Amino acid sequence: MSEHAVASRFRLNRMLPRDPAEPHRTASSLELFFDLVFVVAVSIASSQLHEQLRDGHFQNGIATYLIVFFAIWWAWMNFSWFATSFDTDDWLYRVVTIVQMSGVLVLAAGIRPAYESGDLRLLVYAYVVMRVALVAQWLRAAASAPTLRRTSLTYAIGVAVVQMLWLPFLLLPAGPVRYIGVTVLIISELSVPVIAERRSTTPWHPRHITERYSAFSLIVLGETVLASATAVISALDEVDSVLPLIGIAALTLVAAASLWWIYFWPPHHRAIGSLWSSLRYGYTHYFVLAAAAAFSVGIGLEVNVLTGQTELSPRAAAFAVAIPIAVFLLGIWFVAIRKVGDRVVDAVLLAAVALVLVDPLLPSSVLVTCAALVAVVVVLVVRPCLDSGDD
Repeated sequence: MSEHAVASRFRLNRMLPRDPAEPHRTASSLELFFDLVFVVAVSIASSQLHEQLRDGHFQNGIATYLIVFFAIWWAWMNFSWFATSFDTDDWLYRVVTIVQMSGVLVLAAGIRPAYESGDLRLLVYAYVVMRVALVAQWLRAAASAPTLRRTSLTYAIGVAVVQMLWLPFLLLPAGPVRYIGVTVLIISELSVPVIAERRSTTPWHPRHITERYSAFSLIVLGETVLASATAVISALDEVDSVLPLIGIAALTLVAAASLWWIYFWPPHHRAIGSLWSSLRYGYTHYFVLAAAAAFSVGIGLEVNVLTGQTELSPRAAAFAVAIPIAVFLLGIWFVAIRKVGDRVVDAVLLAAVALVLVDPLLPSSVLVTCAALVAVVVVLVVRPCLDSGDD
């Protein structure tokens, strides 16, 4: 029976490469649903990081957060890049996508044990489930698209091999050996697209894929605002004066609005061109998204200092706010702004990063951070984007 006949019989579409110049290509409702489910895991990861830092467990909290966030981000990113090339939106594609979504919900359940006792079993099992579902998608693409069969099979084999290595990784003892093991596995995961795409690249849609990143970044920023607002509101009855809380609330709103403004100022689709520029854009977003999610952690710690619920110093809590903001700004500048902004934009943005980082050492850190971010936004308003025209 021919492939076309089998597809017709089971009401499936052939998984052919999508046109990278397809007009009006936008994120589907399934993709947006996928993002919302993943943000559940992001929220839990950031809230657990907050608890770890509040209690003074810096090394364990930060290391675990970076590992957990990689699992979330990498599964999300691989789905998004596959979808921009091969999304068929038939029932089988939807079912496999929902399997990946179920995997991230199980992963979310494994985040607390990972932080509290170093138990990564549930985390790894859920991650492998998501990745095996992606292997099935790549095998389907290999069967449907002869021109990209080699690339698709390389992806399928590469992803499958790395997943087989994650399971024995669980046998490694906690400590330096485990950190070395997870580093090797993460490098292996990151290497698969580089190897698979080097001879024949999959047809990504620049506007679609950057819209996917933009939507996910927006949702993460929204979750950050929600978590920060919840922390501030819950502390209203625990402080003698609400003025410090008003300052934190103002910082949250100004910072979140400024980060949104800065993120969406450059035309992101211009950053997606060659394989290496696309990899740079995608991989740098790990730091951008992780920083966006961690911003609420710093706000929560600022509130904890005011209410006496932590032994952290005000300076340490201020650094927990400053570092995520600085990382976010540097990440967006590196992948999207530096090629379309002039020297004034570059200078002001990098100066703002420096000010934000030294801000915790100054008496009125909230005011300096807000002023630096607003200054960047003002410059972006008055300075033209050097490459903002349509294709």
